[in-house]
Amino acid sequence: MIQVDGITKKYGDRIAVNDVTFTVNRGEILGFLGQNGAGKTTTMKILTGYMPATAGKAKIAGFDVFESPLEVKSRIGYLPETPPVYPELLVDEYLSFIAELRGVPKADREKKKANAVELCNLGDVRYRLIGNLSKGYRQRVGLAQAILHEPEVLVLDEPTVGLDPKQVSEIRKLIKSMAGSRTIIYSTHILTEVAATCDRILVIEKGKLVAQEALNEFGATGEVVKTEIVMNKSSDKAMAAVQKVPGVKNVRRVEDGAHRFIVETEAREDLLAEVARAVVESGAGLVRMAPVALALEEYYLNLISGRISA
Repeated sequence: MIQVDGITKKYGDRIAVNDVTFTVNRGEILGFLGQNGAGKTTTMKILTGYMPATAGKAKIAGFDVFESPLEVKSRIGYLPETPPVYPELLVDEYLSFIAELRGVPKADREKKKANAVELCNLGDVRYRLIGNLSKGYRQRVGLAQAILHEPEVLVLDEPTVGLDPKQVSEIRKLIKSMAGSRTIIYSTHILTEVAATCDRILVIEKGKLVAQEALNEFGATGEVVKTEIVMNKSSDKAMAAVQKVPGVKNVRRVEDGAHRFIVETEAREDLLAEVARAVVESGAGLVRMAPVALALEEYYLNLISGRISA
């Protein structure tokens, strides 16, 4: 559904997006993850036709973003970082304007407006001025305009900014409910958002993609292996012995157990055997060694800091 090939964006000598390539399958929810300033919003603007690329190609639903921009825009719903709302209009007036702008047939406009209002829980404010709404409600109005014309592709740039926890949960459920029927790119810097919503994750850092993985595999690859070691005696001697093994990157005690610690090693098949040998020779009495899954947040922070590579 979405094909991006070598997209690059330069501002003078500064490279905001650097040779980014990825695909998004039909019906997939893709989390586009990165710190503020990493290049997420620039990429979103290029894909939605709001900004030209310096180099590269992109296609949405088979149409070239740069050669057929109107065809692409008719198939996209876009919620930018700042919702594109008009504070002097009522919510209903604004959605009517968007329906006309999007070319929704007159006979279908009321039905589509009502559907967007219901999905985004705007019933209580439908006939209020947008300028008098809270930031959270304005965000929901922005989402309503993005889904009003029932697009094939949704591009959401920080869609839960300004929402309270209940509203965030509602937006998550709404986005998840669209899985399969719409292809969604969900740009955010909040790890819990992608973990709760997305099927697959792209990580961008300093304009370059540094990881592309299914959510259930995120952090499963890389160059660091974490292992929990359990002994039947104090861990002090064992920790000191393990620390001396070549290839061991870090050793830390588990806070709730004097007989347990975590070791981080290079991803070498023979290295864990060497670690086990060091524990046994320390006299600590090895009981168990078990792999530790790298938490999403820890893996992400290690990834963008360059401590591991995807």
